Amino acid sequence: MLMCSRTAVPLTRSLLARASPRPVVCANFHTTNIRQDIDQAAKYIGAGAATVGVAGSGAGIGTVFGNLVIGYARNPGCKQQLFTYAILGFALSEAMGLFCLMMAFLMLFAF
Repeated sequence: MLMCSRTAVPLTRSLLARASPRPVVCANFHTTNIRQDIDQAAKYIGAGAATVGVAGSGAGIGTVFGNLVIGYARNPGCKQQLFTYAILGFALSEAMGLFCLMMAFLMLFAF
């Protein structure tokens, strides 16, 4: 709890006669158990919503490698070039999933 106090008092009577009373500025912070529970629940809901992107990342990786197999079947001569593009697609999709997971952990442990 913060303590409330008035500002410094003027030294001379003339200043004291002219000075208007200053309001006392006081800020009391009250946190109840119910408020803490609501904040904790909001953190869990936000982290759960952020992890939905990880499922999208898994679907993206499956799509990339599924299309890689289809590309191999249609044109076996471009195997190396298709594999390079597949690895690039895998890395980008995995990065998005990791960013979503990072945001979930930030919501849980940083705020």
